[in-house]
Amino acid sequence: MEKQSNIWYVTLLLTIIAGYCDTVTFVAADSLFSAHVTGNFIVFAYQIVKGSELHAWIKLLTFPVFIISVIIGGRLGAKAVDRYNLLLWEGLLLILAGAASYVFGYLGIFTEWPMYTVALVVVCAMGLQNAFGKLYAKETHGPTTMMTGNVTQASLDLGSLLKDGLSNADTVLSFKKQLVTISGFLVGCFLGAIAGKFWGLGTVLVPGMALIFCYIKTKRAATL
Repeated sequence: MEKQSNIWYVTLLLTIIAGYCDTVTFVAADSLFSAHVTGNFIVFAYQIVKGSELHAWIKLLTFPVFIISVIIGGRLGAKAVDRYNLLLWEGLLLILAGAASYVFGYLGIFTEWPMYTVALVVVCAMGLQNAFGKLYAKETHGPTTMMTGNVTQASLDLGSLLKDGLSNADTVLSFKKQLVTISGFLVGCFLGAIAGKFWGLGTVLVPGMALIFCYIKTKRAATL
């Protein structure tokens, strides 16, 4: 029962963090996606058409950075005894990105390149979260960074519920799981939009600290 409760908690936390970080970088770092990196292809094409070539090419840079981060996450996950070590590293990267943003701002050098550098560190953090989701799929109720698959499954479950009612317990449970992931991501998007608009890119410190707290909590629970 405790493990199931932990899965619900981790799923909700990671979906909120993914939605938050994706939206913060989009709002505060020139429309750059950090979790849905393939979305940067669309922004790239749009900015090329609009004539903003320098900014557009930065969007493509997120793709190899993300791939390298996932590869590193795979290596770390394969060697780690504790499966939550990846979340610890993700949290540390987000704290580093947030702290760097505020330091650059304090020094008055938070121009385009420092901003993009900070955003790419966030991309690295999201790469680790994606690696965690693939390596330890049973630790969450579904993908925590890409909602298309979750929305598809929720739609299928809803169709079954409308047809058969609440008689199928597995379908009801699956629908609840998808609602957690989708609503968590949506909440994260709203929070990220507000934080990114009013307080900037440095607010990725918040999800970083939340991940550190989550790591400490799970470690304590494992020792009890």
